[in-house]
Amino acid sequence: MNDKQIVELYMERSEKAVNETYNKYSAYCNSISFSILQNSEDAEECVNDTFQKAWESIPPSEPNNLKAFLGKIARNISLNRLKHNNTQKRGAGQIDVLLSELEECISDSFSVENEIYSKQLSQSINAFLESLTSEKRKIFVSRYWYTRSIKEISEQYDISEEKIKSILFRLRKQLKSHLEKEGIIYEK
Repeated sequence: MNDKQIVELYMERSEKAVNETYNKYSAYCNSISFSILQNSEDAEECVNDTFQKAWESIPPSEPNNLKAFLGKIARNISLNRLKHNNTQKRGAGQIDVLLSELEECISDSFSVENEIYSKQLSQSINAFLESLTSEKRKIFVSRYWYTRSIKEISEQYDISEEKIKSILFRLRKQLKSHLEKEGIIYEK
């Protein structure tokens, strides 16, 4: 069954939509959740929460790209779980560091009501990523999508940690400048 047909099932409020979604995207969502949480049980719970959230969100949302829509939900739920888990451990978790690194580039007002803004932001970030070299794009995505540590990225790409930090700092500055030029954010 293709994505358009699955979305139509959601729009009709057919419970078959959730089954079809699970069959097609559970492994994909689990890989996102597990890469963030590094815990199979938590990842599986997040996958289930992802499909519940999709059921609650469609309608009113009618995603054009179901895979991206589910990936975003899985990622957000997993990041929230990671933040909760880290709070429970009494440490300033990795996620807090990542979010603080990006907070000056991206507004924190994401919700269903701001879908137009979110779509423009997504398109602008994709355009920014496409403008980067393959290596820089992979480093950026590793850090801010897959939430990998500087050390992990350094080892993966055989680049010093200081160089990775420097690359990420420059990329954040470039992203902020790009978003300002696109009118997505305004200089403070």
